[in-house]
Amino acid sequence: VARADLEKGSAALRSARAAAAPKLAKAVRERLAELAVDGATFTIGLEGRDPGPAGSDAVEFLIAPNPGVPAGPLRDTASGGEMSRVMLALMSAAATGGDATLVFDEVDAGIGGQTARAVGEQLRQLAAGRQILCITHLPQVASLAARHFAIAKESRGGVARTTVTQLADPDVVSELVRMLGASDDDRAARKHAEQLRRAA
Repeated sequence: VARADLEKGSAALRSARAAAAPKLAKAVRERLAELAVDGATFTIGLEGRDPGPAGSDAVEFLIAPNPGVPAGPLRDTASGGEMSRVMLALMSAAATGGDATLVFDEVDAGIGGQTARAVGEQLRQLAAGRQILCITHLPQVASLAARHFAIAKESRGGVARTTVTQLADPDVVSELVRMLGASDDDRAARKHAEQLRRAA
């Protein structure tokens, strides 16, 4: 009886996954296009396996980040930056709130301009109801954060030390100026940094 119940439950779960997978994959592809991974193919594969607590499916995310490249498992195919953006696209497509803390590193790799702003906007939307930690080098992304921290690494006596400092509001603009590659007394860069903050 238990085996029959397991197989029945697994079949129902497989049916639900088979119906949901194409919809989720389409939503992820749409978001990837906004995150400068346009032209990527993304599908969700289901392979049968022995029934267990998670059903009788092996679920695999498959991606081809560039046109003309065969799709492969996400874990083997995507670069660090692509992996972060796929995770952002997945979480955005399936966002239902929650209390999980999500960490994004290199989510801005290889992008800039309006795409960076789109990444920042998706991160901000995803942060509604949960905590997002994002390590970024782009002022377009950083300017949208609710709290800002500066990370500095120095070596003394052959030992590396990393310090993390929360920035007060006046210091945020100065840090954005630095991220723009300008000196603190660069008026044009400061004006641009202030505009980024106001637009947030």
